[in-house]
Amino acid sequence: MSKKLIGIDLGGTTVKFAILTETGDIKQKWSIETNINDEGTHIVSEIIASIKHRLDLYNMTSDEFIGIGMGTPGTVNRENGTVIGAYNLNWKTLQEIKKPIEEALNIPFAIDNDANVAALGERWKGAGENSPEVTFITLGTGVGGGIIAEGNLLHGVAGAAGEIGHITVDPEGFDCTCGKKGCLETVASATGVVRLAREMSEAYSGNSDLKFKIDDGQEVTSKDVFDAAKDSDDFALLVVDKVCFYLGLACGNIGNMLNPSDIVIGGGVSAAGDFLLEKVKTYFERFTFPQVFESTNIKLALLGNEAGVIGAASLALQYK
Repeated sequence: MSKKLIGIDLGGTTVKFAILTETGDIKQKWSIETNINDEGTHIVSEIIASIKHRLDLYNMTSDEFIGIGMGTPGTVNRENGTVIGAYNLNWKTLQEIKKPIEEALNIPFAIDNDANVAALGERWKGAGENSPEVTFITLGTGVGGGIIAEGNLLHGVAGAAGEIGHITVDPEGFDCTCGKKGCLETVASATGVVRLAREMSEAYSGNSDLKFKIDDGQEVTSKDVFDAAKDSDDFALLVVDKVCFYLGLACGNIGNMLNPSDIVIGGGVSAAGDFLLEKVKTYFERFTFPQVFESTNIKLALLGNEAGVIGAASLALQYK
């Protein structure tokens, strides 16, 4: 009987789990709430308890599994299996993850950063089509990324490779939480799109429902901005064009440096779909070397919320 994998996608709100085949097909999936109380000290024990419960439920034993992989926020020491600085999990100090999970479940365990893991998922079973050269950008509350080059996930000397959200796209731009100015994250994340719309509304004098909502102090989301643009709101179209200019510039830099087969865009903002994609491609062409434009595709992610568990599970394939 072929052995299986377990993938875990640890987020600030929920922990998602999946049991997968060796070839990456999900057989079972479930989730639990992330318990961040008491500085997140319950998270690991509740992950262990949840996996034990499921294995009992399906009459499975530890020797049926190749390994467990997990994606987590924060700075990951992959060798030691520890995490530090995952503030949305309330983890303020160094956390031991690998050791307690392996001891409790007797299954080999691997861990990496959540954006890297999502990149692996999209590369393996999603839009990356298992190419050895894929760059993944996730546009959510922030902007994250992961780079797979010559078949390997890049980490860099401090584990900071793939920090695509901190590519500078406007040196005179908005302040970023990282301490720099004009990072991609400040204009292309869900909050960044809204921030850009608010700034641009001050100088816009035409008719626009979106501008009216902003000036009226109404709650506006990035989805509202893209929906208004799809409805041909002139002001919203200007905002979206600016967002796509910045995204196209960042993708151009990535393309010229790495020449991947695919740059895959995922995360909540990517729900704008082909409307976003076509505009980004237009600017991508402006900013790329001709051979790069001809050989690097920009695509939308395909896996949605499953990218994390699928990519996490692929980490465990090293134990085959």
